[in-house]
Amino acid sequence: MKKKQFGVAGIILVIIAILLVYPLDAYISQPGGAYDLAPLVEVTDGDQDDVGTFSLMTISVSKATPFLYMYSKFSDNKKLLPANQVRRDGENDKEYNVRQRRMMSGSQFNAITVAFEKAGLPVDVDYNGIFVTMVLEGGAADGILEAGDRIHAVDGTELTESGQFFTLIDDKKLGDDMLLSVDRRDKLRDVTVTLKEIPDSEGRAGLGVRFEEDRVLTTDPEVEFKTSDIGGPSAGLMFTLEIMNRLLDEDLTKGYNIAGTGEMLEDGTVGRIGGADFKVIAADQAGVEIFFAPADDLPAEVKAANPGIMTNYEEAVKTAEKIGTTMTIVPVITIDDALDYLASLEEK
Repeated sequence: MKKKQFGVAGIILVIIAILLVYPLDAYISQPGGAYDLAPLVEVTDGDQDDVGTFSLMTISVSKATPFLYMYSKFSDNKKLLPANQVRRDGENDKEYNVRQRRMMSGSQFNAITVAFEKAGLPVDVDYNGIFVTMVLEGGAADGILEAGDRIHAVDGTELTESGQFFTLIDDKKLGDDMLLSVDRRDKLRDVTVTLKEIPDSEGRAGLGVRFEEDRVLTTDPEVEFKTSDIGGPSAGLMFTLEIMNRLLDEDLTKGYNIAGTGEMLEDGTVGRIGGADFKVIAADQAGVEIFFAPADDLPAEVKAANPGIMTNYEEAVKTAEKIGTTMTIVPVITIDDALDYLASLEEK
């Protein structure tokens, strides 16, 4: 009898373990936190006398388990995301993390350029080769290159200009060898890749990688970010405001605790992001008083294909009303909208 009881108990424990830890091909998102940007953004000799705060907002995304999958069906603070809404087709977890960090780097690049332009200060932009974001399975570079590699030279020719990489590989054919100078985790190495058909390309020869052109900014004063554990592009707006607050003598916050979300594009437009609802919840829990949300202009075809879709601002307002927060939700389309609102604020 005791053996039978132990057997049943063992089966129950196994089932519980599976429910709690077995990874599904889906993700769970939930509210993250608010992070004061003062210790995360350093501007050499920048203004340090500001009273209020600018904060970036995060959401938490983790692998779904059977338990979390079921829990998400009954919780307003958890949302189930199919894998194709998180990872690109064929993208593994490492490549996903590299892409998230790369988007964070891009948001910082644009934040610096826009902030310095608004402050009337110059920036120097240098081309820095090619950044590999994904290696296609079965492609020529599979097993040779990795996501996060930087290609600095092709067949001995250093990549120093935008578009140069495309020119150098344009005449290559199937079976041709390419000698690449690659920076991987700050160590230079030379590798040879024999070109193959790019997967799903109908015969085109190539490396079989997804990549972006890499650029390096030089500014005076220098700007340094300490955000290695945070990914994605959605902090761009708040980075821009924090950098400007350090560059200018005035306190843009006027003494308020201010947060927000939105990608900063090169022309100063604030781009749409995901998870605006959960970021409002996290901001309210952190005592934020003012929250900037992108009032993105949704094209008619997008609205037609996605009935009920809302702008980030509309989603933020709906969530704010639902949780009964006193936080002010402010719509922004460009960085100027945020700056105009701040300029109109009375000192706290």
